[in-house]
Amino acid sequence: MSSISKLISIVPVILSGGSGTRLWPLSRKQYPKQYLSLAGDNTMLQETILRLEGLDNLAEPIIICNADHRFIVAEQCQKIDIKKPTILLEPVGRNTAPAIAAAALQSLKLTDDAVLLVLSADHVIQDVEAFHQAINIAINQAQEGKLATFGIVPTDANTGYGYIKASKGDVGGVHKVEEFVEKPDLQTAKSYLEQGGYLWNSGMFMFQADVLIDELTTHSPGIVVSVNNAIDNAKQDLDFIRLDKQAFESSPSDSIIVHRL
Repeated sequence: MSSISKLISIVPVILSGGSGTRLWPLSRKQYPKQYLSLAGDNTMLQETILRLEGLDNLAEPIIICNADHRFIVAEQCQKIDIKKPTILLEPVGRNTAPAIAAAALQSLKLTDDAVLLVLSADHVIQDVEAFHQAINIAINQAQEGKLATFGIVPTDANTGYGYIKASKGDVGGVHKVEEFVEKPDLQTAKSYLEQGGYLWNSGMFMFQADVLIDELTTHSPGIVVSVNNAIDNAKQDLDFIRLDKQAFESSPSDSIIVHRL
């Protein structure tokens, strides 16, 4: 058993709004890669959900997707026995920060102490045991009010990822974030690999919903105002929640970057 309190639930937040155009023609606008079976019998979205099995206190997921893909998402959830996912429909793409904010505000309608585990729907993670260990470390940080991000040890000087400079010392497997660097050029990426101490940014995070909203209110209040209005004026459509288009469209488009935990 992990040390996770039984009073705290983990709410997976799955970002599934990508268009998948980089894998064209296999992945197309109407059927992006996250809805395809590219790394096994299940689709990438299904694998993202299924690899969480075995974690304590796991709640039903919140999935954020394009309105055009809502029935694909619902069907793929049903096929793996996910009966009551919350499916938020983005009227327009506004990058990850507004999408995650929408999930956080939606979760706060139900509980004020949930910890969000933010995941991309198109990752391939083969070492599930190590993944679970990292999550169980991160939840302890999240319960202390910190924003946790997951880094990946780089295997090459890849320019397709952002990089996280981690502190040299760690406490229980946790490093402080010293710097976040957007996708570098090749020479810079090579220098990071040679120096060590730099990790690929996975785009996965863990934090309490209210802590995230507080941080966004401080650093990007426009996102919180717009997304809160989009949630307040959302419409229930069958099993889906349609975020208000005018409000969500007014949000700044920005990504989540965790600095200096």
